Amino acid sequence: MDEIGGRTATLVRGTQRRHLRVARKSGPRCFQLVRHYDHSGVSGTGIVAEGVEWSDGTVALRWGGQYPTTTVWQDGIDALLAVHGHNGATTIRWLDE
Repeated sequence: MDEIGGRTATLVRGTQRRHLRVARKSGPRCFQLVRHYDHSGVSGTGIVAEGVEWSDGTVALRWGGQYPTTTVWQDGIDALLAVHGHNGATTIRWLDE
């Protein structure tokens, strides 16, 4: 049931299901997104987000601050760094290694 509209949700016929593609056997890995230089003056420097890279390569990223937000990156760490890496000004610090 749709919580907003109160309607019953339906699955469109022909929709393909995504299956978990296990990329490695070790399971999820935790990390911090560390900003070394803040080009925009918005995020500041230091740890600006925390995340998990799931075993299929998908990344969940949790931003802190006044308006905490969670984003999901289906294309993984490379896609996340292409947008938020700022040419090396922001890096990943793996916590599980």
